[in-house]
Parts: sequence; structure tokens; C-alpha cells
Amino acid sequence: MSEATVSRVLNGKPGVSEATREAVLTALDVLGYERPTQLRGDRARLVGLVLPELQNPIFPAFAEVVGGALAQQGFTSVLCTRTLGGVSEAEYVDLLLQQQVSGVVFAGGLFAQADASHEHYELLRERRLPTVLVNAAVAHLAFPQVSCDDVAAAEMALGHLRSLGHERIGMVLGPPDHVPSRRKLDAAKLDPEFVEHTMFSLEGGHAAAARLIRRGVTGIICASDVMALGAIRAARRAGLSVPDDVSVIGYDDSALMNCTDPPLTTLRQPIDAMGRAVVDLLAAQIDKALVPADELLFEPELVVRASTGPVKR
Repeated sequence: MSEATVSRVLNGKPGVSEATREAVLTALDVLGYERPTQLRGDRARLVGLVLPELQNPIFPAFAEVVGGALAQQGFTSVLCTRTLGGVSEAEYVDLLLQQQVSGVVFAGGLFAQADASHEHYELLRERRLPTVLVNAAVAHLAFPQVSCDDVAAAEMALGHLRSLGHERIGMVLGPPDHVPSRRKLDAAKLDPEFVEHTMFSLEGGHAAAARLIRRGVTGIICASDVMALGAIRAARRAGLSVPDDVSVIGYDDSALMNCTDPPLTTLRQPIDAMGRAVVDLLAAQIDKALVPADELLFEPELVVRASTGPVKR
């Protein structure tokens, strides 16, 4: 074989068939050379858990569930949190590969944004590193996914508000290229005038909801609980009452949403069941089982509290 081919194998570069790669590694072993660290057969019992943030309580809750389930199977989770201007997802992938992790779990990552760069996911696929994505992803990545059913969530939220007499219903969603938000929007079939896209933050929810309130909506469905808290604040800043003037629904049922003022009506993601499924899928891949790149859909639960009420006549 050429020096270039051997160099690609030793440096973990693409462009080499699996048969050639195995032949080079076998030659190393037979001749008594020590394999480079990244090519040793026994990976560390580490699993990378890549999250977009920790300010939204749903992500620490998910990390706790997945970390606990991994520990029961003898793995240690390595928490990787993206921050504005900090380490990117792609840089975290490089770091995790250097640490010889056994697998990676992504929750709420760039895989859900159609316009984002996905090269680091392609790298993981080339390396055949066990990987699981949490919540809806762009179609071409071909990794196992564990998702909450966005279509069912939108239908439940709309059905609840309409049962209370609301007709002018708005939605506060994530960016236009965000796949879970697209699914919710497609299911809702609302007038574009009543749909706002923004960032997943309290401030984003506040600004988007303020625009909808000025257009006369009486019910607002938000793509996260944090956005919904921003929507409640926007209603109050406009001199309105929740739920007497505007009803607000969140999404996630993250920590303390039953303690807000008013307690938040929301769609609960089954985090415990989803987290266990994630770890089962990852462990099966690590054990070399054939795991299809399918999406497991989990049903959300509508939790009705005091932030929704009958439309004012």
C-alpha cells in the first residue's frame, strides 16, 4: 500500500475502505507496532452528551435521566454545553473523538436546523461512532432518533384552546429552519399572520408574543416553556391578564412550571421514557447490534393548569 493510504488510516482520515483500514491495522499488530491511541480497539467507557444550553430546565433534566441510565450500564457521561462564542458542536465532536468516547448523544443540536452545517455529523457517521439524536432531525443524517411527537403536541394544544372558545390563536416557534417547529406549524395550519419565529429564550418569547397580542390573538401556543413565560410577561406589559385576556400554552413541562404565576398549561415531554430509550439505542450500537436509523416517536401529555381559560366574550 502507498504511504498516503497508510497515513490516512493512522490519522483516522476518510477515503479508505474498511477492508484496507483493517489490513493496515492488522499489519501494525503483526509487526509489533503500537497502534495510535485513537485506533485502539477498546474505547473509553465515556459517552458524550451534547446540549445546546442549560438555562432551559428541560436540558438539565434530560442530562440527569440519560446520565443515570448510562451509569447503570457502566458508562460515564461527558457533558458538552454550547455557549455563545464558546466551543461549537463541531469542536466538541473533535474533542470527544480524541477522548475515544464509546458514543455520542445530541439533544436539541444543529441536526434540527436545516440551514446549519452538518459536517461533524457526517464525520461521526464515517467513523461509525454510535450516535443518537434527541428530537426531530433533518432527513439526510441517518442516525437513530428519539422524539416527542410535534404533530400530536400541536393538535392537542389547538384542540384545548378551541374547546375554550378561542379562534384567534397564535404560535411562537423556533427559527424557520428548525425541524420540530416546522412540524408543529404544518400540523397547526394557522394563518401566517398568527405565526412568529424567534430564538428559544424568555426574551424571544416576549418579543414574538407582543407582536401577536397587537394583532389580537386570544391564545398563544409556544414551542418551549421558557418562551411561554416570555409570552405571559408580554401580556402583562400590554396591560392584559393571563388567562382572562390571553391564554398561554408552553411545551416541555420543565421544572417548576406548576409554581409560576399563573401555573403554566403545557405539553409534557416524557423525558424519563425518552432518556431510557436513548441509552438503550446507544448501548445496542456499542454492542455492535444493527440499529436502524428510525425515529421513535413518544406521545406528549397535555397538562392543564391556570394559564389557559375560556375566551372573553
